[in-house]
Amino acid sequence: MIRVLLADDHPIVRAGLSALLANAADIDVIGEVAKADDAVAWCTDTARSPQPDVVLMDLRFGEGMSGVEATRRIHALPRAPHLLVVTNYDTDADILAAIEAGASGYLLKDTAPAELLAAIRAAAAGESALSPSVATRLLTRVRATPDTVLTPREIDVVAQVATGRSNREIAKALHVSEMTVKSHLVHIFTKLGVGSRTAAVASARRQGLID
Repeated sequence: MIRVLLADDHPIVRAGLSALLANAADIDVIGEVAKADDAVAWCTDTARSPQPDVVLMDLRFGEGMSGVEATRRIHALPRAPHLLVVTNYDTDADILAAIEAGASGYLLKDTAPAELLAAIRAAAAGESALSPSVATRLLTRVRATPDTVLTPREIDVVAQVATGRSNREIAKALHVSEMTVKSHLVHIFTKLGVGSRTAAVASARRQGLID
């Protein structure tokens, strides 16, 4: 069972997400908070049980800290849950700030329900997830520059992904941090024009970059 914490300052949004997730047999919404500060407090309270496996985090709240700052603080915890940003904002700065803060994925609130469920499951498994529109936006950004070829290190990461290893396992194998692996994956996704690990591996194989 994937335990999920909802963090959004709009009651209607929380209610909608909760109703949607209630229909998934493998997902359990264990709580809702209206402030990013409260999401941080929930995840840092070691006496609270159960703790979430995935936090659905909005980017902007009416008051208190931002979703990006909350993501950064939660991600730094010893046993941090995976963080999936679900927001209305899709600027390059917002997307990159969230990913750099430790978000496992970035979805827009108009994402199809099936895509949201798939993203939650991917995040819980330690994988990255970008909504198609976000992946397209990042790809457009990358294509505005000549740097659209995978670097040797990015090819190494894709090759590791192809073996089925998680981000943590890849980080250990390549002797880098898990955050570095996530950063590489974002660049790989945008350069290849894909939104998932499976698609990245398929694209890399089509281009002859990996076996």
